[in-house]
Amino acid sequence: MADRAQKILKTVFGYDTFRPLQAEVINSILEKKDTLVILPTGGGKSLCYQIPAMLFSSLTVVISPLIALMKDQVEQMQRVGVPAAMLNSALETGTYRHNIAQIKSGAARLLYVAPETLMMPRTMSLLAGTGVDCLAIDEAHCISEWGHDFRPEYRQLVQIRKQFPKAVCAAVTATATPRVRQDIQTTLGFKHTDTFIGSFNRENLYLQIVPKDNSLSRVLRLIQRFRDQAGIIYCATRRQVDELALILQDEGVSALPYHAGLSDTMRRTNQERFIRDDTCIIVATIAFGMGIDKPDVRFVIHYDMPKNIESYYQEIGRAGRDGLPADCLLLFSYGDVYKIKHFIQQKAPTERRAANTHLNAFLRFVEWPGCRRIPLLQYFGEAPANVKCGQCDNCQKGQKEQIDVTIFAQKFLSCVYRTGELFGAAHIINVLRGSKAQRVIQLKHQRLSTYGIGRDLSKKQWQSLSRQFLHQGLLIEDTDYGGFRLGPNARDVLKNKKKIWGWLDDDPADENDKAAPPDLKKRDIPGYDRDLFQLLKEKRKEIADQEKVPPYVVFADKTLMEMAAYFPQTEAGMLQIHGVGETKLSVYGSEFLNVIQLFCRKQGIPEKPKPVTKPIRKPPARVKKKRHEVIGETFSAGRTVAEIMEMFAVKRQTALDHLYRYWCEGNPLETDNFGIHLNLSSQQTDSVFTYFEKLGIRRLKPVFDALAGEIDYPDLFVLRLMFIAQNALMVDERVRR
Repeated sequence: MADRAQKILKTVFGYDTFRPLQAEVINSILEKKDTLVILPTGGGKSLCYQIPAMLFSSLTVVISPLIALMKDQVEQMQRVGVPAAMLNSALETGTYRHNIAQIKSGAARLLYVAPETLMMPRTMSLLAGTGVDCLAIDEAHCISEWGHDFRPEYRQLVQIRKQFPKAVCAAVTATATPRVRQDIQTTLGFKHTDTFIGSFNRENLYLQIVPKDNSLSRVLRLIQRFRDQAGIIYCATRRQVDELALILQDEGVSALPYHAGLSDTMRRTNQERFIRDDTCIIVATIAFGMGIDKPDVRFVIHYDMPKNIESYYQEIGRAGRDGLPADCLLLFSYGDVYKIKHFIQQKAPTERRAANTHLNAFLRFVEWPGCRRIPLLQYFGEAPANVKCGQCDNCQKGQKEQIDVTIFAQKFLSCVYRTGELFGAAHIINVLRGSKAQRVIQLKHQRLSTYGIGRDLSKKQWQSLSRQFLHQGLLIEDTDYGGFRLGPNARDVLKNKKKIWGWLDDDPADENDKAAPPDLKKRDIPGYDRDLFQLLKEKRKEIADQEKVPPYVVFADKTLMEMAAYFPQTEAGMLQIHGVGETKLSVYGSEFLNVIQLFCRKQGIPEKPKPVTKPIRKPPARVKKKRHEVIGETFSAGRTVAEIMEMFAVKRQTALDHLYRYWCEGNPLETDNFGIHLNLSSQQTDSVFTYFEKLGIRRLKPVFDALAGEIDYPDLFVLRLMFIAQNALMVDERVRR
């Protein structure tokens, strides 16, 4: 099994090696062991159940929370020749029925469904008749009430498990604390489970937090650094999204808004334009992004502060999924903190406690003086490997200088004590700075000895210090209402028995921008010819538009960069490029080779060997004989289309295209045994054949229109070949194709 999985990795997906833990996870699933998989965004979680799906004899059902995620993965699977289908309410009737037929016939290896669709009686009846080998639960953190995106319908999946007791269950997610992991396992009834936890450290992401002033200029500066490349800007409110999108458009930036207040049509259109590279930037609320597998997002900006670390980690995780460098910028202000606290106060007591805990953890991350990855990784239960990552603003500008802040601590703690250990930071700071706020006067706190003793520090400096005192255990915060009381170490500080060290900042990041990201050339971007890269991107966009898929479904940026670095001019050379498997080579290889060969002839550039860590694969025999010729001869020898799909790891449409091309070149199709059952009556088939005789077979759209769309295109492709096999058509019809 392991050898077959490795072969699929290369021939289907075009990758030479598995990413960390992928091979172990795949083996666990193939051994039918319930498996919990925690891998970072971009860590290759999907592959962990997609490869087993190609090796199991029965169906793999993937439970996914969003239609966008399903559509994206189904398109990618189909492009590499893996038959996959989805069922959801957004599908047209004809497509829905076609997908049902694919499942019933056993042609589909993967089925993507939402929990609600899965639990419908007709879906359960369908699956009971086909058999299920694997239940893969994507975004599994949605199961846990302790997670940041709890969905009650996910809790009901344990009932589905009981319906298919022989199916292995794989639960995968990128964001799960130890408590959430345990909740997932308990809810799903995992007894003999293997748990694989990858590192949460996304080394290619540069993390930066700056003060929320001159916000627009900071945003425009980052956009300029990644000119004409994809980025996401997250805002807290719909109004902020609309305003910022308009401002960017006025500045000449290709940007579109996305939030729940837009019509469904507008949201879908804007999302599709972003995914298909028709616009560079999406300005969005948190409603955007979950399940969007666009690998070439080069930056993520948080214009407003996220509510918790899980949201922040998941949202920055949408950058750099191709492994190339990406920037993550957070604009921070304590004003945003107070807004979040206000919303927390409106929650029920139990929810309030959890929300405050999440907020405090995030503030600890924001105000951390050292490497930002330390508190981020610790939150997810991972011990950082290094004390300095070199890929965050704090590491770039060096450790903040700590000073003796004992006097400030004594002032703050004394004020907390004298106000009755009931109030939060805002009120304590008002008293310390001698504020004449109405509440201070009403409570007569202007009469306290601590009133006005903290005028030497700014409000922002006291805010920063209060969080430091909280993290050092000098204060304990009420998780329901946010009030402070003295912690166990406070009295030693007040009695001069303990010194406190900290730092004074106006904000959690310096006012200047000395912590700029490292030069991109030093961040593992391979040296490549940018002119050729642009030509390859244009060819990719042309193909993607024709096929109505996102460009990255054709090839990822990393693949095009390698092409522009090593100038492959043969099929054997193309097979060495990351992301080029045999299937994609057969579908797209010739078009990209033409671009590279023409460019290299004009520039006099030879093909460069790509460095390898293992012996170079010998190109398969089909390099000498074209792919469609081999498939045509195999079909004429008596193999059905289904058998060809399995033998060559191609999807049905690709096999049909190869057979049609084979016939167009003058070769006979010497059998009409396609092995494909069409859910059509004999009258419908005869009607199609009649229109083929009248209108020809070169283009299918006239036939489709003449039939008023009664027969869909996948069936017309099959019927065209059946018509060819049953009729001796003239050679000139082939030429006029």
